[in-house]
Amino acid sequence: MRQQIAAANWKMNLTYQQGEELLDKILKENISLGEHQQAVFAVPFPYLSMAHQKLSGKKNYATSAQNCYDQKAGAFTGEVSAEMLKSINIRYCVLGHSERREYFHESNQSLATRVKLCLDNGITPIFCCGETLSIREVGAQEGYVETQLMESLFHFSEEDIRKIVIAYEPIWAIGTGKTATVEQAQEMHAHIRAIIAKKYDQNAADSISILYGGSVKANNAKELFSSPDVDGGLVGGASLVAADFIAIIRALK
Repeated sequence: MRQQIAAANWKMNLTYQQGEELLDKILKENISLGEHQQAVFAVPFPYLSMAHQKLSGKKNYATSAQNCYDQKAGAFTGEVSAEMLKSINIRYCVLGHSERREYFHESNQSLATRVKLCLDNGITPIFCCGETLSIREVGAQEGYVETQLMESLFHFSEEDIRKIVIAYEPIWAIGTGKTATVEQAQEMHAHIRAIIAKKYDQNAADSISILYGGSVKANNAKELFSSPDVDGGLVGGASLVAADFIAIIRALK
């Protein structure tokens, strides 16, 4: 079975002490994860070492950065490189989140470079893609997402593409309380898998985890995750509430 992943994205929330308390509450549950399951915590940069320390030794629990820069090193005040993340043993990095694309104007080309830098440093990219409401309303979502994948990922070898996790985010369902129906989520996940199969092959497509990232909550996670092509979720607001994220972890296939 493909890796089933519950990924928490804390975004710019919680103080250091609140983050510690949240992780402690989740870990206190002692949720036993199968070999094909992962709980990943994408925390703000100042909390990476703390989270890594708390999660180390916990089977199939891992820490993720929320971003990295598209340069190896240099005079880029305020930025964080993939090499820096590697040096503190961070295993995952979220790239191309819709908020980064919208507020910080990250392009598909810049994201392609970030993905490569992560792969070069042994870090698994969680690559986000997805359409706005205006794109969805005119029925252009499939072509829009395909372009994101083509321009950022499809120049990589089959060996490298298998190392990437994809998160589909219907942008109109992030932080709005709206959620794509299970049918809408499955339809797009299946489409993403189909275009990967077309570019590479079916085995490669079947090996890649595709997460759903649009208002996943404790009360809808199990239904969403039950879809054949949905391999877990990239979770925002609900990941800030211990009981909710515990339920979401437990909803994994």
